[in-house]
Amino acid sequence: MTLGGFYDGTTLGIVLGGTVLATFLRCGWGECRATLGVMVGLFAAPARFEAEAVRARLARIVQEIARDGLLRAQPRSTGDAELDAGLHALVGQRSVGALKAVLTQARGARLAPAEAAMRTLMQAAELAPVFGLAGTLISLSRLPANGIDRSAYMGAIGMAVHATLYGLILANLLFSPLARLVERRARAEEGDRQAVVDWFEYELAAAFPSRQDLRHGVPPHPAQFAHTPEGPQGGETSPITVLRAGSRL
Repeated sequence: MTLGGFYDGTTLGIVLGGTVLATFLRCGWGECRATLGVMVGLFAAPARFEAEAVRARLARIVQEIARDGLLRAQPRSTGDAELDAGLHALVGQRSVGALKAVLTQARGARLAPAEAAMRTLMQAAELAPVFGLAGTLISLSRLPANGIDRSAYMGAIGMAVHATLYGLILANLLFSPLARLVERRARAEEGDRQAVVDWFEYELAAAFPSRQDLRHGVPPHPAQFAHTPEGPQGGETSPITVLRAGSRL
């Protein structure tokens, strides 16, 4: 048996066309368009977040802020639009809360297309076996009523088998793997970005030791920001809050 024996254009058109149409009707044009954009970006022009390069640029920015202070600091490009916007907010409002608010908003805008693509692809993976079953039913309806025409009988059975096979292949070897690929890429980029942001916040806090430490002549300790996992609420801003290692709010 050759691979050509597994191809049935009519059956594939029923299963694939029905799956695409039903997915479009369920998800809408907006999510389908976002999915197409994510797929193009995933394969045609994959843009990687260069964490080490961005970290190196941020290190120079932290040194300038520590030397000149936030009042005289000038936002410089890091090569990443999200962090550049956050730095402008940090320098302009002199507030870590403003930095976090901008990064949180940018994160939502960046992840929204990936989330839409995952939903759409998982919907397609769910619907493909359904239309495989629909193709099977359509093929069985073509069975000869008298049961004598052997060629028609074999053609209908072959179409039923192909329809079921196509539904399973589309669901488990195309749509589901694509959804997981989008998820893995998004998680990997988000992890790299969050690691850089956490490092930047730590280094920025270390550049501004607490006045109490200076007043008592204690060498400043590496510090960390006091913030909740949810981040700033409603675009609120707050001044830089620095805690000594091991201290509590």
